[in-house]
Amino acid sequence: MTVLGSRSISKTTTTKVTLAAALALLFSAAHGAIASAEPRHGLSVFGELKYPADFKHFDYVNADAPKGGRMVTMGTGGANTFDTLNQFILKGDAAQGLDLLFDALMVRAQDEPDAVYGLIAKSADVAPDGMSVTFKLRPEAKFSDGSQLTAEDVAFTFGLLKEKGHPAIAMTLHDVVSAEALDPETVRYTFKGTLVRDLPIIVAQLPVLSKAYYTTQLFEETSLKPPLGSGPYKIKNFNPGTDITYTRREDYWAKDLPVNKGRYNLDEIRYDYYRDRNVELEAVKSGNIDLREEFSSVSWATGYNIPAVAEGRLLKVSLPDDRPSGAQGYFLNTRRDKFKDPRVRQALDLVFDFEWSNKKLFYGLYTRTTSYFDNTDMKATGKPSPEELALLEPYKDKLSPEVFGEPYLPPVTDGSGNNRDNLKKARDLLIAAGWKPGPDSYLHNDKGERLTIEFLDYEAMFERITVPYTENLRKIGVEATWRLVDPSQYERRVKAFDFDATTQRYSLRLTPGIEMRSYWGSEAAKTDGSFNLAGISDPVIDALIDKVVAAKSRAELVTATRAIDRVLRAGHYWVPHWYKASYAVAYWNKYSRPAVQPKYDAGILDTWWYDPAKAAALSSGKPAAQSQEQPATP
Repeated sequence: MTVLGSRSISKTTTTKVTLAAALALLFSAAHGAIASAEPRHGLSVFGELKYPADFKHFDYVNADAPKGGRMVTMGTGGANTFDTLNQFILKGDAAQGLDLLFDALMVRAQDEPDAVYGLIAKSADVAPDGMSVTFKLRPEAKFSDGSQLTAEDVAFTFGLLKEKGHPAIAMTLHDVVSAEALDPETVRYTFKGTLVRDLPIIVAQLPVLSKAYYTTQLFEETSLKPPLGSGPYKIKNFNPGTDITYTRREDYWAKDLPVNKGRYNLDEIRYDYYRDRNVELEAVKSGNIDLREEFSSVSWATGYNIPAVAEGRLLKVSLPDDRPSGAQGYFLNTRRDKFKDPRVRQALDLVFDFEWSNKKLFYGLYTRTTSYFDNTDMKATGKPSPEELALLEPYKDKLSPEVFGEPYLPPVTDGSGNNRDNLKKARDLLIAAGWKPGPDSYLHNDKGERLTIEFLDYEAMFERITVPYTENLRKIGVEATWRLVDPSQYERRVKAFDFDATTQRYSLRLTPGIEMRSYWGSEAAKTDGSFNLAGISDPVIDALIDKVVAAKSRAELVTATRAIDRVLRAGHYWVPHWYKASYAVAYWNKYSRPAVQPKYDAGILDTWWYDPAKAAALSSGKPAAQSQEQPATP
């Protein structure tokens, strides 16, 4: 669900909460779980924890990193603005960085694929049958106003989020029956059903809200009142839609815990919002922005040719990204009749010429996305294995024969721009699907209606990619247009599924589970604000998602995800885009970072620190020597 800081050349979905990025848990034989229940300092999926109970800090931090300084970076999101400080509801566009205000029971280790360790909770005890989990809280936990954080707050938060939170939250918490405060330092979550593997870690990563505060504050409406949290930062000041600044709390109750050692080193973090990417680029080059993650290949290739880069004062680095690459593409809204036939959707894929775009527009920096699970072992390849067939064959009469062969791959061209063969195949598919040539050079259905498709966007920079695509679509008789709207209108229309096609990128976690229902589940297809943009409603996919959630081992999980990948790819629900397995980052040389980057995160705001010596050299105007820690630029 939550994809924080994960974008590509265009944009990402920036969701309101991090709970569905929560990991799954290992259960007993009946549920794929831990054989015997006992309090543990952390939870993991399908394996042992890397860090022992007495660990001092994560391996990817500098435990002695100095505190201080500030960083100004860019605000991002679906609307490139914000009008609320409430990130937990569907309404409004929430400011970036609000996660810094809230602690959870447990926190991710970013060098393990699926492990969390105690923050508010010092231990977690999963019942032998996997149907409940009990957390023991740290008595020193406090909110930023000094009030005690208790099990009552944890239980209250669950009820509030499930009843009044973002619809995706309720969907994720569907099988969580209750949260009960057994005493001030003990809370127990109870589950129902058989697909409970993920639930202990999902609830472990829910933000904890103050019962006293939210009993007096209206939760279900947008608000610009800074919320009360218990996390490492608080809001210092903000200008709605323009900027927001967070300041580090010297009195943060958990600053010396092992999970926080060496983290949260910056005194201030400020997000500045720009509606125009070119203006944003100029802001970083002029020094108004300290750090920018670059999502435009043309800007990365040509936009930083300035003396500050040549002199080593403004650094361009490419950081490795070992997370799943994400599923980015033009998502086709199958709620609309004209896109219900998979032949129509495949035809639209045939027309997109990625090789030409990569050569002419992207400077060869990208790889074509072919799977919903690229950059992982969960991607389907070759013909189905016997284990995959065991999952797929019970639904053989409901599946395309394509599912049982090599998985579908997007077409490949020579990059010349001459896509004639694919254009002919696409037109033939449309005619076979019932669209007939009319007197006006467009294809029409039996009612005489033209086949139209509007690509909805809010960023002008995507015009250079989509407009050539629409021109090729018109060559085969599709009335295709690209429509640019303001970010707020875009956000409203996408939440209400009021579009033909739009670009998004979604990244699943390394151990996907129940959140897959929000992306591809039938219930999500009819839930406003869900991430099922294509409107996928297929009982076979629903059943395969259940197989993923119920997997008792990583091997079973991989088998089930590969089966889902085959069915999704055969359904042609999108025109896949591209990816690169790295973060492109430009920043002024006044920060240092640990020798080890977390494997599954860039670690920038989390582990970097302000370096006074570098800052002094930078302000003096002296060229700074390149550090050996800097990876090569792509």
